[in-house]
Amino acid sequence: MSVLAAIAVLAVLILVHELGHFIAARSQGIYVNRFSLGFGPVIWKYQGSQTEYAIRAFPLGGFVGFPDDDPDCEIAPNDPNLLSNRPILDRAIVISAGVIANLIFAYFLLVAQANFVGVPQASQPGVLIQQLAPDVSSVAEKAGIKPGDVILAANQKQFGTSLQDLDALRDIIKTNAGNQIQLDIARGDQKLSVNVIPEAKAKGGSIGIGLSPNGKVERRRVKNIGEAFNLGATEFQRIVIMTFQGFGQLINNFGETASQVAGPVKIVQIGASIAQNDTGSLFFFAALISINLAVINILPLPALDGGQLAFLLIEGLRGKPLPTRIQEGVMQTGLVLLLGLGIFLIVKETTQLAWVQKLFQ
Repeated sequence: MSVLAAIAVLAVLILVHELGHFIAARSQGIYVNRFSLGFGPVIWKYQGSQTEYAIRAFPLGGFVGFPDDDPDCEIAPNDPNLLSNRPILDRAIVISAGVIANLIFAYFLLVAQANFVGVPQASQPGVLIQQLAPDVSSVAEKAGIKPGDVILAANQKQFGTSLQDLDALRDIIKTNAGNQIQLDIARGDQKLSVNVIPEAKAKGGSIGIGLSPNGKVERRRVKNIGEAFNLGATEFQRIVIMTFQGFGQLINNFGETASQVAGPVKIVQIGASIAQNDTGSLFFFAALISINLAVINILPLPALDGGQLAFLLIEGLRGKPLPTRIQEGVMQTGLVLLLGLGIFLIVKETTQLAWVQKLFQ
């Protein structure tokens, strides 16, 4: 059931994305002749007055079809309600609406989690030093820091019960390589002040400590809907920044980070684990995937929404669109590459599943 829950989450996110395109087109009076959730053989379909609605066998995808791409279309080529005959701004709204829908949906998922499930937080303030690096000459070891110490503040930034304080402390350490940091530490009933200078490492500064929340992690329900919207906005901003940073690291250190790219099977596996162990975290999981889906789609790559927006930008600069054969060639090439990458990741991740590996033992 947990696997089905994870697949259902992905299907809903894809549905939201495609609904964004669909609503943006129909609200402007633009013809839409197909709305499909999934790819492959049709399981169910319904023919509306203008649009065919369908659910297909493989739910990890979907599309909105326009008569412009249908060779059997009986609509006059110069009809103003065909997408291709609309001004650039109208088409840009339709193309970008899927990304916007995913971002809005992600935000409201985070608000819903804060309001109905609660926000995870530590039971006690501060950040716990769980362990020191095995190297006895580490910065923390030399400064007299011990496992079990609790960091209450770094450079006068106070740490409370929020789990984001762990990331805040890591960022302070990483961005201050070679610079002195003042740590306020609690050791039992004692209060200590320690100065450390992080060593420069490949990924930023380091003082050789392992961090964890202080105390038990538990969920706290918000006091009112206003706080839920505020916490949702804060978490939304954090995830968006992390997502762009992740893509930046992938581009700058492709050789090191390429192996961390996850495909549909890995995403479903992670979602299934979350659904089995902590159902409430499915809100966060769905918001995270929704934001990633939006960011990926807005990249200026062929066969993605960003690639189509790039064509519109070129059309606006040239005063006329690129020749159809060039656009089709670029889009088809991009689609083949994306499908190839998707198939590679699916095969790779499927063979890494424990139950699949047992079949070959």
